[in-house]
Amino acid sequence: MKKLLVLVASALIAAPIAAYEIGPVKGDKSFTISGSGTSDQDFDGTAYGVSADLGYFLTDKWQAGLRQSVNGLAGDEVSNEWAGSTRGYIGYNFLDGTYRPYLGANLGGIYGESVKNTGTAGLEAGLKVYVLQKTYLNFGVEYSFLFEDENDINNSYDDGIYLYNIGVGFNW
Repeated sequence: MKKLLVLVASALIAAPIAAYEIGPVKGDKSFTISGSGTSDQDFDGTAYGVSADLGYFLTDKWQAGLRQSVNGLAGDEVSNEWAGSTRGYIGYNFLDGTYRPYLGANLGGIYGESVKNTGTAGLEAGLKVYVLQKTYLNFGVEYSFLFEDENDINNSYDDGIYLYNIGVGFNW
């Protein structure tokens, strides 16, 4: 009887531990706030700022959302100016558990004081490291090419910018 009691108690204690699932599930929302930076393809001009994104998990792996960045520009040819970028994105989160690499694509626009208002499209990759059940650190990089109209899309891949971010995110 004593062994049965220990077995039942062990099963009851283990059940919540086994049910503990780290990371998002279908229908979860996400919010990420990051320090961000950008540079042109030659790494001559740089900008530093903040990015935030709001996402929704279409499945346990597929995520779609909207990302907003605001940057201050620094370099030889600019001074005390700002630029912004708004992009919609879709991404696939690989693996389960603590470390979740992801790949995605985005489409949006860049605007600001010293930049030409233009469209952007690009690819992104990164890693989410879950430090709590629904809290993660995000490390990401994007390459976006710039275009003014559909005629520029085929010729603009080499005229891109890199966007980097390191931040913290939450699922709920």
